[in-house]
Amino acid sequence: MFRYFSRLHDRYDLPVYPIALLTFDEPFKEQTDNYTITFPGKTVLDFRYEVIQLNRLNWRDYLNNPNPVACALMAKMQIASEDRPRVKFESLRLLATLRLDETRWKLISGFVDEYLRLNLPEQQQFQGYLARLQPEEREGVTMMTTSWKEEGRVEGRQEEALAIVLRLLSRRIGNLPLEQRTQVQQLSLGQLEQLGEDLLDFRAPADLTQWLQQNP
Repeated sequence: MFRYFSRLHDRYDLPVYPIALLTFDEPFKEQTDNYTITFPGKTVLDFRYEVIQLNRLNWRDYLNNPNPVACALMAKMQIASEDRPRVKFESLRLLATLRLDETRWKLISGFVDEYLRLNLPEQQQFQGYLARLQPEEREGVTMMTTSWKEEGRVEGRQEEALAIVLRLLSRRIGNLPLEQRTQVQQLSLGQLEQLGEDLLDFRAPADLTQWLQQNP
């Protein structure tokens, strides 16, 4: 924290308010909020910073906080195992009321989904909470969960297409250099599907090089 602070202060020559946001699950012990350098009879540095240790905060205290950051960070706060479905539900319900633009609500809802993965019984409880909402409010939360599923399907298809294309390329033109493999891994799903068709005509590594140049 002191290094981050000093580099920012040196670069911008502005006051810096240092905050450490701790998202780990363990330990639960309160973490230090200072860094000191001392010599016998002399303290040469007493650096203090703010610590936000999420696993020591109770999610219920932020239940009605109309703040997008609170929506996201509730997923990493102190949560009893039986409360996991409700925390996910409440985070998304609160997020739906904030009327954020699509980019922001997708970012936050994706964070919540990543850190509160529900098993089947928990998912059923989540759906039970969802069913209690009024239709308009339920639609907002449902839109977020549908977005995860759609994006998950696309990611799954892309991973599958990439694996197939890499395997076929290896058979057609041999092992790919690291640079080419990286370029292929960065292709979109549509590009991978097109490459899967075009590579049937490849005879040498130069064919792939040319294809990548023509399809940036």
